[in-house]
Amino acid sequence: MSILYMISLPLELRALRRWSAGRNLSSDEGCALHHLLSETFGKGILQPFRLMVAREGRVGTLYAYTAQEQTTLTETAYESASPESLAVCDPARLAVKAMPTEWRTGRKLAFDIRVRPVRRLRQPVGEFTHKGAEVDAFLVERLRRSPQTMPGEAEIGLQRDQVYAQWFAERLGEAAQTGIIRMTRFERVQHVRHGSARVQGPDVTLQGELTITDGNTFAEKLARGIGRHTAYGYGMLLLRPAQGR
Repeated sequence: MSILYMISLPLELRALRRWSAGRNLSSDEGCALHHLLSETFGKGILQPFRLMVAREGRVGTLYAYTAQEQTTLTETAYESASPESLAVCDPARLAVKAMPTEWRTGRKLAFDIRVRPVRRLRQPVGEFTHKGAEVDAFLVERLRRSPQTMPGEAEIGLQRDQVYAQWFAERLGEAAQTGIIRMTRFERVQHVRHGSARVQGPDVTLQGELTITDGNTFAEKLARGIGRHTAYGYGMLLLRPAQGR
């Protein structure tokens, strides 16, 4: 099995905003980071990723998974990245660690993940008039229960955090079983995709615990990310020790 690495890289946020504005990407942080990382390290090399910024912070920390070792990442950046890109993410500050090559069945871990819980419609439903539309998983479930109207959550006994927790568990599949999952952040945001196309959807942070049930599948989920839009800052599974360990 190939080695998976986890990297951390400080990003100067003011420099990132200048870089984004110069490329007309300032309205979408995820899209800007996608282009920045592609231009600096190569397309899809640092993916999935997540930018963590403390409140009022001037410097953020980008975390990502990659199959490339530190020497290769640094060489690529210095050989091909623009000076403007290196002003945002200095490869000299890159930190890298190797992830485990084997994950033990029954291992319990805590997790934190930012996801975009959406589903593709198999057929038009309600206000979503074309097949294949990407729709908030909560709205899909609400429409499934009440296809003719859009009642409030209390009217149909539906809770948003439970819908997203189920969505996440489905995407883990055979890799792991989940315990209690908490939604610690929810926002509806609009992103730029495919040039000028704008896509609106949920931006959600989930925290909880999981128990690994298939180590190989779990390793694949880490490397690929969970859900859609993993190239834009979603789906990176950050792990922590479980409570009581």
